[in-house]
Amino acid sequence: MTKPPSSPRSADDRLFRLGTGFFAFLVVLLVAAIGYELFNNSRLSIAKFGLAFWRTKTWDPVAGNFGALPFIWGTLYSSFLALLISTPIAIGIAIFLSELAPRAIRTPLAFLTELLAAIPSIVYGLWGIFVLVPIVRGLETHTPDWLKKFPLFSGPPLGVGMLSAGLILAIMVIPFTSSVAREVLRAVPPTQREAAYALGATRWEAIQAALRYGRKGIYGAIILGLGRAIGETMAVTMVIGNNPQVSASLFAPQYSMAAVIANEFTEAADDLYLSALVEIGLVLFVITLVINALSRLLIWSVSREVKVKERKAAPAPLPEEAA
Repeated sequence: MTKPPSSPRSADDRLFRLGTGFFAFLVVLLVAAIGYELFNNSRLSIAKFGLAFWRTKTWDPVAGNFGALPFIWGTLYSSFLALLISTPIAIGIAIFLSELAPRAIRTPLAFLTELLAAIPSIVYGLWGIFVLVPIVRGLETHTPDWLKKFPLFSGPPLGVGMLSAGLILAIMVIPFTSSVAREVLRAVPPTQREAAYALGATRWEAIQAALRYGRKGIYGAIILGLGRAIGETMAVTMVIGNNPQVSASLFAPQYSMAAVIANEFTEAADDLYLSALVEIGLVLFVITLVINALSRLLIWSVSREVKVKERKAAPAPLPEEAA
C-alpha cells in the first residue's frame, strides 16, 4: 500500500516549525556568544586572580590588584533593597488599577504609571542628584544618634550612598512590575472572583483569591523588576557614591558592577586593568543568568504545587456500571 503524498499544508507547517526553531536557537547562540566573548577577553584576569577575584575586596589599579567583591555586594544590595521597596508599591498599584479604580481614571493612571518606564535613566540620575540626594541627606542628618549606633544606619550624612541608589532603583522598577502584575490580574478568569463572592467572601478576600490564582505571573513580574535593577547603570552611578567598599550601612557610599565598568572602562591603561573590568562584566552576566534560572525554578515549583493541589482536590471518577 503506497503512502499518500504529503499535502502542501504539512510542508508549510514543517517549514514554519524549522523557521521558528532557528530563531529560538539563534537566541541561545547569541547568549553563548556573549558569554564566550566576555570569557575570552577576561582570560588574563582569570589566570592571575582565579576565584579570588570574586571574594577579594581590594580594587587598586595602580598596584594591579583587583577584586570584584565590593561591586558584587553593591549590585546585589542595591537591587534587593529596591525590590524590597518597590514590590509592595507595585502590587498595590496593580490591585488598585485592576480591581478598585473607577473606570474614568483607570486608563489615565495606567498610562502615567507606564510612562515612568519611558524616562531615560540619565534623567532619573539628574533628578536623583538634585532632588532625591538632598532629601536623603536631610533624612540622614536628622537620624537619631541612638539609631546611628546600628551598622545599618552608621556613616556620615552624605546623601549619596546605598539608600539613594535603592530608592531611585525602586522608582525605576515600579512601572515594570506593576504593569505586568496588572495584566496578570486582568487575565484572572472572572469566575474566580464570582466563586469567592458566592461563598460569602468580602471584596478583599475575592482579591486575595485572584492574587493566589495569578501568583506565578506576579512572581515573574517581580523577577522582571529585579533583572531591571541589576543591570541599571547611569542612574545608580550618579547617586551610589562610587566607593568600592563592602558595608551594610544604608548611608555608606558604595559601588555597583555596571557603574565601575561605565566609569573606568575608558581609563583602563593596561591589559590587566581592562581584563579585570571585562571579568566584572562576566560576573554580572553569570549572576544575571543564575538569578533568572532561580526565578524559573521558583515559578516551576509554584506551578507544580498548584497542579498537585488541583489533582488532590479533583473528585475521584465514578466506577463504571456493569454491563
